[in-house]
Amino acid sequence: MIPPAVTVADPQRFGTVFDTHYQEIRRYIGRRLDLSVAEDLAAETFLIAFRQRHRFDPAQGSVRPWLYGIATKLIGRHRRSELRRYRALARTGPPPDDDAHDQRVVDRIAAAATVSRLSAALAALSKGERDVILLVAYGGLSYDEVAAALGIANGTVASRLNRARAKLQKSLGVT
Repeated sequence: MIPPAVTVADPQRFGTVFDTHYQEIRRYIGRRLDLSVAEDLAAETFLIAFRQRHRFDPAQGSVRPWLYGIATKLIGRHRRSELRRYRALARTGPPPDDDAHDQRVVDRIAAAATVSRLSAALAALSKGERDVILLVAYGGLSYDEVAAALGIANGTVASRLNRARAKLQKSLGVT
């Protein structure tokens, strides 16, 4: 197996990084933003990573949180549309589908209510709290990986996550 630092630094072997992490990064972006931009932002994430591969420091950890950090920064650039999307979903719920089956309709109505409440709760979080909670929930990153991805201390990750969970629980009426 090729060490990650060698793979990142070596332009000939950077494809291994792409092959290993692309789908995961695309899914993370797709959960945070519209799926229509996830493909483009995921590709941009890897383009930036390739161009900045000399900046990757293997002493700071694996390449995975580094890529999540790049993706999160790109998402930050699209933050206004992300907030608009959460606010719109909070008002209207998810878009209807064309499937007319009764059970699907019931499922969609229940999902719409849940998505609407969750979207409103996520929109009410600060950017830092939202980034941390979504990196943990969507990306499955550990505290250490979130800290590396966002360039913040582990204690900051823990406090933001704690505040975000408390706010979400309050907003969603969970005790």
